[in-house]
Amino acid sequence: MKVKYRVPATSANLGPGFDSLGLAIELFNYLEMEEIEQGLRITITGEGAGELPTNKSNLVFRAAMAVFKKANKYPSGLRIIQHNEIPLSRGLGSSSAAIVGGVLAANHLIGNPLSIVELLEIATKLEGHPDNVAPAFFGGFVASCLAENSVKYITAHPDNELQIVLAIPDFQLKTKASRSCLPKEVPLKDVVFNISRVACLVGALMKSEFHHLSWATEDRLHQQYRSSLIPGLQEVIQAAKRAGAIASVLSGAGPTMLALSEKDPENVGEAMRLAFKRFGVEAKIVCTKICNNGAKTIDSFS
Repeated sequence: MKVKYRVPATSANLGPGFDSLGLAIELFNYLEMEEIEQGLRITITGEGAGELPTNKSNLVFRAAMAVFKKANKYPSGLRIIQHNEIPLSRGLGSSSAAIVGGVLAANHLIGNPLSIVELLEIATKLEGHPDNVAPAFFGGFVASCLAENSVKYITAHPDNELQIVLAIPDFQLKTKASRSCLPKEVPLKDVVFNISRVACLVGALMKSEFHHLSWATEDRLHQQYRSSLIPGLQEVIQAAKRAGAIASVLSGAGPTMLALSEKDPENVGEAMRLAFKRFGVEAKIVCTKICNNGAKTIDSFS
């Protein structure tokens, strides 16, 4: 048996929603998994080819094995083909896409014995938190948290006429390094500032009332601290807004910057690119949309 999946990129935090909000994006990784007579064969093309492991430390394989162990069903051997379009270590959920693809394909391969909730909890345990894996599963906008040893989540599917502009710098930033610059304590007034913005941001995306995003995406918990690792972060945000974006935020742990716009995404992207360039950073611009479908089975990689 052979199964194929397409898994979207994701952007977490969305400004104030640190470790709790995520959005699926129309930028994809593709995965094929097949039972073979014996052994493990992994092929990787696209992003991460020659860099990602093709042995048992491969993240897709590890995710698959977690499903096989939970279901107590094991294939005789496994062939995995990955074609990746999500850049690595750029704040776009590349590891979450690998994990979600791995658990879904593995479950499908053995007859779908596990529920989507069980798969989400396996993926969250592997990733550490649900803010990226949840939108990769369900698509659209997802607010999530860990409570009572399980993953709680609420989904919404905003009007995907909202344009997403990604400015992807030509350097990687590991999540661990990006977290290391965050303070252990923050002022209460900054916590209150973020809580109020998160409440309004969730409402705005749930109701597709995008005009609120300009102020509802403001943040005081992480972006200002991470600017030491991402030259031009604040300047890119301001450049995007001057070019017509409704809002601009750091995508996940960075270094990718994400802008939300209802018009002229190419102009917004060029403004972001030039702002990065003034700080000596080359950036690739990708204009795309919200992915409201989440991970799904496909017939081919085309």
